[in-house]
Amino acid sequence: MSDDLILKENPTLKDYQDYVAVMVQIRGFGKETINEIFLMFMEECGEFAKAVRKRQGIHMDNQSEHFELAYEAADIFVCLLDLCNKLGIDLEQAFRDKEGKNKKRTWV
Repeated sequence: MSDDLILKENPTLKDYQDYVAVMVQIRGFGKETINEIFLMFMEECGEFAKAVRKRQGIHMDNQSEHFELAYEAADIFVCLLDLCNKLGIDLEQAFRDKEGKNKKRTWV
């Protein structure tokens, strides 16, 4: 079934979001609830934080599991897209709309 998982060259954010929608179905995660996906998202954020700590040389327990920073960022991205799909959010449009508002704000 991995033949159905094709991400085109130079994908848009919508392409990524569509890819994740198919990916979760193929890999058997299509029935996860929003709560389950959100908890996974938070877990991946924690792993990303741990990888940043390692990269910054902040003291860590030597027995602690180590995480690859780029992979954890990718995991966060996948979880975010999965959440957006489940919640009916077009993330690219949401980004454009929010950035349109932010451009009108005064920033310090």
